[in-house]
Order: sequence, then structure tokens, then C-alpha cells
Amino acid sequence: MQLLLRWLLTAVALGITAWIVPGITVEGQTGIFAVLVMAVVFGFVNAFIRPLLKLLSCPLIILTLGLFILVVNAISFLLSSWIAQNVFGARFIVEGFWPAFWGAIVVSIVSFLLSLLLPDKD
Repeated sequence: MQLLLRWLLTAVALGITAWIVPGITVEGQTGIFAVLVMAVVFGFVNAFIRPLLKLLSCPLIILTLGLFILVVNAISFLLSSWIAQNVFGARFIVEGFWPAFWGAIVVSIVSFLLSLLLPDKD
């Protein structure tokens, strides 16, 4: 149940991000489908690919005192959008690096704020 709630929170955060950030659009009649698919893909990319990106870019992360993680987040967001479009046919479109950069920041902030609404397991 907790996993389903997290997935829905991520989908809501992605929907809000598509509404706020210019350069991120959801197209087609099945906009809700696109956001839900993007939430699943985004979760898998964050779970499996993002740690590898962080490991490979560890020297840059150290050199920039952690600021390069924002670039890694943007790359993860762009990759998630690409996978959602080309593999699953979801029309969640991110039109470049800067929309992905700001979109990743907005998704992080909105997800954090929405997670405060969830009750703790303990």
C-alpha cells in the first residue's frame, strides 16, 4: 500500500511539474496515462540508473561540493522522459536540459511536501 501511495505522489508531483515548468509538456488524450507511466519509469531510473550515474560522477560531485548531483538529477529526468516516450509511448515530453534541470528540482520539492502529508509507519 505504501508503494502505491508513493507512486501516486510521484505522479501528482510530475503533473504539477508539467503544469509549472515551461518546456515540460504532457500531450495526447491520455495525459493521466503519460504521467502515471512516467512516474513508474522515473522510480525505476532513480532506483537503478541514478546510483550508477552518481558513482561514475563521484569526482565531479566532490569537486563541486555536491552541486553536480543537480546535473545527475536532470540527466535522470531526461532519461526517464526518453524511456517513457520511446518504450511505452507516453507523451511526457521534456524539451532539453534546462527544463529537465528545473523539472527535477520541482519534482523533488513537491514530492517532499506531499510526503509530509503521509502518515509515518511508526
